[in-house]
Amino acid sequence: MRARSGFTLIELLVVIAIIAILAAVLFPVFAQAREKARQSSCLNNLKQIGTAFTLYEDAYDGAMPDRRDLKSSLPGGYMPWTSWPTSDPRTGWAAVVLHAYLSSYGVWACPSVQGSAMGDAVQVAQPLSDAPNAPITYYWMWRFDRTDDPVPLDDFWGKTDLEAVADLRQANNPQAGIPDGPSDVELAVDPYFPSTIPSVDPDLKGRAVHMGGRNRLFLDGHVKYLKDPRTHS
Repeated sequence: MRARSGFTLIELLVVIAIIAILAAVLFPVFAQAREKARQSSCLNNLKQIGTAFTLYEDAYDGAMPDRRDLKSSLPGGYMPWTSWPTSDPRTGWAAVVLHAYLSSYGVWACPSVQGSAMGDAVQVAQPLSDAPNAPITYYWMWRFDRTDDPVPLDDFWGKTDLEAVADLRQANNPQAGIPDGPSDVELAVDPYFPSTIPSVDPDLKGRAVHMGGRNRLFLDGHVKYLKDPRTHS
């Protein structure tokens, strides 16, 4: 009898079908695991930024930076958007001010934002100079989003943590809420565009950085992920 030397066509098709099924099952799992790793990296970035803020405050008698000049002078200048939000929470100014307390400019770049549609949005990315290879920041700081003089109640330029909390209570800003203390006050966040805001660009509406939610840094330095039903990806 002759020895069998290969697969039949049916056997080969069965193997291909099994591989395809396994790929369909495992690919979403691998993608989710990769995104979870990126979310953790982003959370660590925000934690480092929070530590840098604390070190800055310790060096300046507890006061946060007041660099409205940088807010206006960095590339593109102060650019409140006509669509949502009607302010400019980009963080180029903070990357410049806090650079002495951070290991690199890389902490201002969430790995899930770089190279994505959100990373290309003018509402998100801010280069630190006009050089082709200039560092770019991708995080937001809502409470450093205007250049008004005097400083609005719901902005933090030059304030201590306690002053910022007291002013937020007085401002009664529905977006910021009524905080009980620094642990309730959001300091920095990765970008998101709620689906409930009519003026948001259709290409950005409902977009978030991390699986329908965002990482947040609070004024007391702790970080936390928030799932937001107004965002889907």
